[in-house]
Order: sequence, then C-alpha cells, then structure tokens
Amino acid sequence: MPEINFFKEDIEIDLRMLKGFRNWITNTAAHHNESIETINYIFCSDKLLHTMNVDYLNHDTYTDIITFDLREENQQTPIEADIFISIERVKENSKQLSTSFKQELARVMIHGLLHLIGFKDKTMQEKERMREMESEALEFLPGATVPRGTVQKSSAFGKV
Repeated sequence: MPEINFFKEDIEIDLRMLKGFRNWITNTAAHHNESIETINYIFCSDKLLHTMNVDYLNHDTYTDIITFDLREENQQTPIEADIFISIERVKENSKQLSTSFKQELARVMIHGLLHLIGFKDKTMQEKERMREMESEALEFLPGATVPRGTVQKSSAFGKV
C-alpha cells in the first residue's frame, strides 16, 4: 500500500482539505505505470523553500515546488520522494491565474509527481506536455473543475 503523507512546516494549512488526494495521486501514478512506496508532501513558506532552493539547487529564486527523488539511480523502483511546496507561492499563483487555491495546490502537487514519473519542463515542448499531463490528472480529482474547453474523459484513472 502506498504511503502518501502530508506535513506542514512553518505555515498554517488545513490538511483536511486534501481528503481524496491520496487515492488520486496513487491512481495518477498507476495511470503512468508507476507505483509509489512513499511520498512526503511538505507544505512550507516561501522563506524555507527559497533557502532550500539556494542551498540544494544553487538557485537564488522563489519557486512553488522542489521535488527530491529519494530512489537510487535505478528508476524502475517504486517512487520514494520528498516534495516541498510553498503555500505562499501557490496562493499568489492562484490569484494570478484566477483559479482556486485548492485547484492550484493540486496542480503543483501533481506536477511534482509527474517529475518523479519522468516528465520534464525545461523546453517549451516539455512545458506544454507537462501542462497537458497536469490537466489530464486534474480531470480525475474529486471536486476539481475541468479547465474550460477540456472534454471530460471516462476515468482512465480508476476509482478516485
């Protein structure tokens, strides 16, 4: 059974809002033929994530997410990871994108999982593919709104 944990570090967030996310994350991984051993989602402040970005990645910028893949070099093993998400960045992004906080948080959370599955977002083509995969996954999150113009698909993600 996959272990998906939610933690908060130096911020306030009601983790009860993530009800149903564990199954959704597990089903998204399975849809991409991946399995999860453990994923720890750690919700934190801009300050903490900025410090981590500088210390671990040598990037002196704010970001909404940093994903640490904890697997050995062999990517054929189940996913083990720590995913840090700045709640302040997610709130700011949701305002700029005119979407709900919960919807934007879900997008960022699944973005981290998609990186662990192997999707990249360095080139424009990779970014477009990443957005497609995010939108596809969001369609199957209970209570999520489907982006305008998107056709609802039958659930390839199984029961969510």
